[in-house]
Amino acid sequence: MKLLTIILALVLNFPWPSSAADQPNFLFIIADDCTFRDIACYGGQAFTPNIDRLAAEGMRFTQCFQAAPMCSPTRHNIYTGLYPVKSGAYPNHTFAKKGTKSVAHYLKRLNYRVALSGKTHISPKEVFPFEYMPGGKVKNNPNMEAIGALMKESKQNDKPFCLFACSNEPHTPWNKGDASRYNATDLKLPPYFVDTPETREAMTRYLAEITYFDSQVGELLVLLEQNGLVENTVVIVVSEQGAAFPFGKWTCYDTGLQSACIVRWPGKVAAEKVSDAMIEYVDFLPTFIDAAGGDIDADLDGESFLPVLLGEKTTHKNFVYGIMTTRGILSGSDTFGIRSIRSERYKYIWNLTPKIEFQNISMESPEFLSWETKAAAGDADAADKVKRYRVRPGEELYDITKDPYEWNNLANDPSLASVKAELRSKLQNWMESNGDKGQQTELQAFEHQVKKRQKKKK
Repeated sequence: MKLLTIILALVLNFPWPSSAADQPNFLFIIADDCTFRDIACYGGQAFTPNIDRLAAEGMRFTQCFQAAPMCSPTRHNIYTGLYPVKSGAYPNHTFAKKGTKSVAHYLKRLNYRVALSGKTHISPKEVFPFEYMPGGKVKNNPNMEAIGALMKESKQNDKPFCLFACSNEPHTPWNKGDASRYNATDLKLPPYFVDTPETREAMTRYLAEITYFDSQVGELLVLLEQNGLVENTVVIVVSEQGAAFPFGKWTCYDTGLQSACIVRWPGKVAAEKVSDAMIEYVDFLPTFIDAAGGDIDADLDGESFLPVLLGEKTTHKNFVYGIMTTRGILSGSDTFGIRSIRSERYKYIWNLTPKIEFQNISMESPEFLSWETKAAAGDADAADKVKRYRVRPGEELYDITKDPYEWNNLANDPSLASVKAELRSKLQNWMESNGDKGQQTELQAFEHQVKKRQKKKK
């Protein structure tokens, strides 16, 4: 009898893998170059009824961050659960190191069907063995017909899925959606913009494309409903990095690194919840594994925020980190590396080569050129903003609570010397833990780009 009791105890307490019925589906919907502040439920002017509906039905995060403000590193960041330099994927148009594992490896072991539809921008295929869906009606956008078929098959076969529905919107050129919905004259421009007709007109097209992305979110939600999968599907919508306007994409300001993040999971995540917990894109993969009943690999940089989703915790991380590499981006500075660290209150930015001008393709846009024209005509505000975008000091420090747009640099404030020193020390420790050697790492960026690697092979 005693032996039987011991055997029963071992059986009951053994960590058997969860059954398919216990495992949720994951539908991860990602925009492309969308500033989080422009979405309606984040106080923005874009018409986004489907995203807003999700926010009302689930949890909206106010402090979600990615580690790099560019498309390719961001997607590697999400899928691998590793910071950019550690995975090797830190410049744009990049690839992960040989032997790196991704969400496809981890969730397939847990009996998941792991698929991707729409924009990829990841490499190599052996690191990302997704089920890649055929292209849809709109290039680099989710194929709704193929996604509907996947959902139907998963329902019939009782097999959980993890689907990444990757939009290409609102990436430039802003040519989708109905721009006439937005009146350029009535728009409220962010305080870091120069007010010009060209900027206002561009904003109408950009906001229209956010609304177009929102319609894609709506289509995906309808497919879940049609296939009876709403109740057991975790839906996550993120906005990716900031838009391709100055002070957004390609910068380590919050406008570049911060992301919208909304999670709906009926019966698990309470509705109409707003969380101030600081989370990072590297945290999504361990959260998926945790929710699916698997063991989180100790090699992952991210940490599961499942306890936050379930209402068991209200905090997650004390610091989040950022990295920007201009080498290899369109019209970018040859080497202008940026590193950053952010706490709940302060943001510290380290510009590795402040003597070099910061450059990128947005500075060739009609919007920025109109800023330069206005500056040349004697407008002091325009001149200040153009200079700020081009010329950066070695260090920047901002009180995010008082200065959310990071405009008043406190790096030389003696009363904050200890704050700056602590943040810089933590940032350097983070860099060291990732194998980031600062300027040396910047100079090696071409070795981590797909196009450069292909040219070498030839």
